[in-house]
Amino acid sequence: MTSDESAKAPVVVWFRDDLRLADHPALDAANASGHPVLCLFVLEEGTKRRSLGAASRWWLDKSLAALDSDLQRLGGRLILRRGDPRRIVPEIAAQIGASALYFNRRYDREGSDIDDAVSARLRQQGISVSSHAAWLLFEPGAIQTKTGGPFRVFTPFWKAHRPYLGPRNQLCRRPEAMSFFEGAVACEALASFDLHPTQPDWSAGLASTWTPGEAEATKRLSSFIDKGLSRYAAERDFPAAEASSRLSPHLRFGEIAVARVAHEVMQAEAAGSIPDEAAEKFLAEIGWREFAWHLFSIFPDLATRNFQSGFEHFQWRTDDEALKAWTAGRTGYPIVDAGMRELWQTGFMHNRVRMITASVLVKHLLIDWQLGEQWFWDTLVDADLASNPFGWQWVAGTGADAAPYFRVFNPIAQGEKFDPDGVYVRRFVPEIADLPNKLLHRPWDSPPLLRPVYSPPIIDHEDGRKRALATFAARR
Repeated sequence: MTSDESAKAPVVVWFRDDLRLADHPALDAANASGHPVLCLFVLEEGTKRRSLGAASRWWLDKSLAALDSDLQRLGGRLILRRGDPRRIVPEIAAQIGASALYFNRRYDREGSDIDDAVSARLRQQGISVSSHAAWLLFEPGAIQTKTGGPFRVFTPFWKAHRPYLGPRNQLCRRPEAMSFFEGAVACEALASFDLHPTQPDWSAGLASTWTPGEAEATKRLSSFIDKGLSRYAAERDFPAAEASSRLSPHLRFGEIAVARVAHEVMQAEAAGSIPDEAAEKFLAEIGWREFAWHLFSIFPDLATRNFQSGFEHFQWRTDDEALKAWTAGRTGYPIVDAGMRELWQTGFMHNRVRMITASVLVKHLLIDWQLGEQWFWDTLVDADLASNPFGWQWVAGTGADAAPYFRVFNPIAQGEKFDPDGVYVRRFVPEIADLPNKLLHRPWDSPPLLRPVYSPPIIDHEDGRKRALATFAARR
């Protein structure tokens, strides 16, 4: 390629889990280059990367459509292809005579291996590669322990990272104009990806709950800062309260940058419009996401192996009927059943309830946490490669910074404490809605005339707790 040809050659921006235009370092750098840009998304197939669950596929379908619409408003479009990116990306780059590829880095083993292979192939073709940091606030390993190793406990991890949060995270403007590659490139129809469920289409609850896309992510962040963040520290554990951000699926698909979220929260804190306690508590929750990914970068088998190797031969129970009852929200514990039904209907579950439902599965029922993690992976719209298994291992006591084995959530007490008026439970478990608050979380104590048609607990709490403590203690 001559210097004149190189000066006019197009460049490729490879979108992955960063389906936005604002605060997108790879897109910003490509646009600043002055070259015509081709925007590409590859639905990855034929690789070792974990396949998306059903709820995540639904979200991806809508998010890709939203991104394509945003690009069309700028005069471009999103080229869609499916298959192995190690073949597709170099082929497209060669076809259009690209001079460079731009992308934002990934930190899972399979994803980074794919990126390395694509990069090596392109460089062999004389095409430059430009990768950027955008998925996390801090790249894994950027800050280490005093002995030079990775952090394995959250509190010292966040204590070391929090002082650097802020100015070092550069944000990019949403492009107001772009020059796009106008040549012919094959583009597959989004409908051909089969991401939206059919036969049957079970997604009505997701559609009535969520609007995927960058515009909604931006709107949700603004609304949270204005209306919910000030109450976050006090009310975040109450599932009926509107005090959580519900940004997790937007972050999962990169419809908003985590750096943008942190930046605007800190701005509001500095302006005095929200209490410091609320801001710092929320930022620490973002820190947990960071910690999960930093851990995942050094332990890539987080979803399939116990972080604590001593659990590798732990004797989990096999109980298909109990597992089925748990997934269906038929455990007999109202707060657990409400959470599992919320998950099935909306693709989401409040974080406090995630911990309670997970604890019942792995502690009361002694069922392998991996089975619960797989169910969440398939049904959560925010199912994240690192955070999902990290959270399950935390509850099971098998992970880093794990809850101690003797912590067994009491689903009755948890319901009474965090849903005292029963607003959350009544919304998702209507068959007990007529019970008074004092009986709502223990309907089996109702007088016969008031007792609803509702299954008794799948296992008595005290019996489950004693069995769990004995089993986990024996392992130790």
